[in-house]
Amino acid sequence: MKQISLFSWSLIFVLFVVFLFTSGCSNHYVKLGKRCTKIASDNTYEKSFIWIVNKQNIGSFDHKINKDNCLKNGEKL
Repeated sequence: MKQISLFSWSLIFVLFVVFLFTSGCSNHYVKLGKRCTKIASDNTYEKSFIWIVNKQNIGSFDHKINKDNCLKNGEKL
């Protein structure tokens, strides 16, 4: 019987966790990819690779939080 390597188990675990995150959201969408907010008045902004968005706000989400803001903020994509 062939053993499964540690890398394979790690990959299976990561895929399982991603599946749980993305499938358990009935009122939310999960957006993946680097996105940023605009710079606030106090020179701060938010960035993330995983965004959980309410379905009611999905229309305005891409206008407020997007990849273009990351470039404007000096982030590399």
